[in-house]
Amino acid sequence: MAPEVSSTAALASIREIEREVAMLRMAPGSDVPYQRTSVMTHTAWVPPEWVEAAEDVLAGLAERHPSRTIVLVPEPGAQDGLEGEVEVDVFPAGEGREICTETIRIQLRGNRASAPASVVEPLFLPDLPVFLRWRGVPDFGGAAFESMLGVVDRLIVDSTEWPDLRASYAQLVGVFERVAVSDIAWARTSRWRRQLASLWPGIADVKKIRVTGTAAQAELLAGWLRSRLERPVELEHEEADRLVAVDIDGEQAPFPPGDPPQPADLLSEQLDRFERDRIYEEAVRSAATARPE
Repeated sequence: MAPEVSSTAALASIREIEREVAMLRMAPGSDVPYQRTSVMTHTAWVPPEWVEAAEDVLAGLAERHPSRTIVLVPEPGAQDGLEGEVEVDVFPAGEGREICTETIRIQLRGNRASAPASVVEPLFLPDLPVFLRWRGVPDFGGAAFESMLGVVDRLIVDSTEWPDLRASYAQLVGVFERVAVSDIAWARTSRWRRQLASLWPGIADVKKIRVTGTAAQAELLAGWLRSRLERPVELEHEEADRLVAVDIDGEQAPFPPGDPPQPADLLSEQLDRFERDRIYEEAVRSAATARPE
């Protein structure tokens, strides 16, 4: 198990948070801090209803992606202010080396929730990329979302969490020229996309696909096919909590090999990406503009 040290006091300012991080990074019995091994600043916008799910995923990331993680919990209905807490985990890395990760959790209350960039930007590690994981539907055009887009290098979403997919995809298209975007729902379709691509040219004339999975997986797979074939493909969707079947014009496609990845693995994969995913962007555009079935 990794040794963990946490702040015990509620921290009410960025200066207090920075001071607490520096103190917790000091090795016990030494005036030398643990060596920082971060490769990024990982921020997460986590409304209260998403906190439990977000914490489960973050617990599986620390050793794979040493980083400074900043979890922002907006509470716009509360009195103005912020409250932070800090946690430092140290993992043995062999040959006497250690990996040190820092997690900063900040509750943004009242007006603070509408200007998160002014809070988190001083906490970014210099000269390292900044990723933003946004839980739930982004507040497209809203003050908080716009504030964060201006200071991060990559936006990571999961459109499985969105109730009105086509409208949200249409708004997401407007983000593509501003920041690189990853979608965990898209990542969950990767095994099936490879499998369907392996059927070429047998699927060149496909007219209809039936997808048993989440709505986001169905829309993105259909959008991917339409964008690759450059013509309409009808979609029929059967709801399931994961992608379990794809039929091509009534014939079931072979099930892809391997096991579906775990949530932490999916986020970990997106944290390894830095470039834009043009194929994903084209799939989203197609999904956004498809005529309702």
